[in-house]
Amino acid sequence: MSTPTINARNQFRGKIREIVHGPVLSELDIETPAGTVTSVITTRSVKELDLQVGTEVLAFVKATEVAVAKL
Repeated sequence: MSTPTINARNQFRGKIREIVHGPVLSELDIETPAGTVTSVITTRSVKELDLQVGTEVLAFVKATEVAVAKL
């Protein structure tokens, strides 16, 4: 399987630290060198990808809008 070219700023390599399973959606906490990334994906995808705590993954971030406020 090949991964399409994606900007390096939008991907984080890490390990799944926690999975909160739900009937339709599941929440994954992924520990990365940049910090924890939390993702909500379908529970079906968790099962099909055989994702478990400790699995190494790439977290791809795709956003159409990011709001920033000066502190």
